[in-house]
Amino acid sequence: MNLFKAWQKSSKRVRTLLIATGLSVGAIAVVPVYAGMTLQNPPSRSKSELITQKPKTLELTLVSYAVTKEAYSKIIPLFVQKWKKERKQDITFRESYGGSGSQARAVIDGLEADVVALALGLDTNQIQKAGLISPGWEKEAPNNAIVTRSVVALVTRPGNPKQIRDWADLVKPGVSVITANPKTSGGARWNFLGLWGSVTQSGGNEAKAREYVSKVYKNTPVLPKDAREASDTFYKRNQGDVLLNYENEEILAKQKGESKNPVVIPQVNISIDNPVAVVDKVVDKRGTRQVAEAFVKFLYTPEAQREFAKVGFRPVDKTVANETQKQFPKIGKLYTVGNFGGWDAVQKKFFADGALFDQIQGGKF
Repeated sequence: MNLFKAWQKSSKRVRTLLIATGLSVGAIAVVPVYAGMTLQNPPSRSKSELITQKPKTLELTLVSYAVTKEAYSKIIPLFVQKWKKERKQDITFRESYGGSGSQARAVIDGLEADVVALALGLDTNQIQKAGLISPGWEKEAPNNAIVTRSVVALVTRPGNPKQIRDWADLVKPGVSVITANPKTSGGARWNFLGLWGSVTQSGGNEAKAREYVSKVYKNTPVLPKDAREASDTFYKRNQGDVLLNYENEEILAKQKGESKNPVVIPQVNISIDNPVAVVDKVVDKRGTRQVAEAFVKFLYTPEAQREFAKVGFRPVDKTVANETQKQFPKIGKLYTVGNFGGWDAVQKKFFADGALFDQIQGGKF
């Protein structure tokens, strides 16, 4: 039998076995392996074509936190169109949205994400520590891998009857504050850092910060498990005088006609930095690194940043930031998690078992 025909038959059997085991032939870069024979003179084009052959359709899985869905519903089609035009290749996206911490745990537990875009670096660090993302992921994308920003907003009742103007008003007698539990909610961790930094970033010491934050939580009747439940507590159950929330969430709620409540943006505020990362172990396993990295890079283009801005995120692209500056109130003093030593230090100091938040809840301050 001609050697090339023998190889063709062998290759056909391999494809049949792959299909029988549920694997997608189109998703595998096939390099010919010759079992028990050496192909001295293969047809001049077959080997090189097989090595460089690309599947007609690639699948990419994006795992993100819930509020980004509106933006990605516009961004993903733009990227798919761009890739098709430039690479002559189709891409399909699988998308998963939910609470940032829950999404991180799902990825660690086996949800095969090519790209994760979560609410805080702490969640991405957890995926790194599980061995799925390589250390130094922050340097693998522009802007230290921060793709969008927001700040903490104070949402009041219509007419602002308790006259909430700034952080200091949250400790007034009779003011009921709604925020989620920072032990279980990423958004609530940002809120906590907003409260703490309102003191330490304005010249106050840590003793003053502990005193202030303790008083705020004494004014907090319940601690919902996540930001969505906190919003439901405020809006649907009509509890509380003021809700601590992401600015972008409130902008989007107003766009949808779901909220007409006044929003106060404190002039000393935390930059809520939302990172993006390629999940190295998954993309190397699936052969999707090139397209995953291209997608992450695309998120920083003005084209994509405009879509983020439309749903309330503060863009990181300077051009789009200038275009949309009237949309977002200026912040007098904007600080970051870096002012507290980064997420690992923050988690240890504030949110680990027995740390400052537990001490505050236990009445030790």
